Amino acid sequence: MEFAILSFASLFVIVDPIGVIPIFLAMTPDNTPAERQKMAALACAFSFLILLAFALTGNVILSVFGVTFPAFEIAGGIILLLVGIDMLQARRTLVKETYEEQMEATGKEDIAVTPLAVPMLAGPGAITAVLLLSSQASSWFERGVLVINILLVTALTFAILSFVALKSRHLSVIALKVMVRLMGLILTAVAVQFIINGIVRIPFH
Repeated sequence: MEFAILSFASLFVIVDPIGVIPIFLAMTPDNTPAERQKMAALACAFSFLILLAFALTGNVILSVFGVTFPAFEIAGGIILLLVGIDMLQARRTLVKETYEEQMEATGKEDIAVTPLAVPMLAGPGAITAVLLLSSQASSWFERGVLVINILLVTALTFAILSFVALKSRHLSVIALKVMVRLMGLILTAVAVQFIINGIVRIPFH
């Protein structure tokens, strides 16, 4: 249960569907609600496949590059910490996508795969979180829980973006920023815990 809660909370906060809303709407000003929903569905499906692939191959990837779990846990925690700090300031982190990528996306007719799916939803931060959680999974049952949570997070992300596509006029910018800051606080705490766990696991002998 502890792993299930940790993995779901970490993934939902790092994917950050609430923070994606303003950019999603800004990149689709001329699209109909139905077109926006279609883009959201494709982006979430593609994000699920990407995160699923890393969840199933996390240990293999680390072993291929000869990276120890404590080292990756500390590095991953630092990356998530940077994202969390940006979220606390209610600003879009460059770990997800750069300003140039945002500007390029504004002129695209279909933003579903890029940049919405990658790097906005399934970006370096989300992939890092999945690899960390995959490495922490001590059994196939916990790995299955992780896969289910990836599915739940991407499904919830689609539900949020789908709702936004229909009700964009009724959204409060202030409320969105408050929610992003709250999620940033949670992510910052999770990131610090990852760093502490990594330091504790370092063999000092």
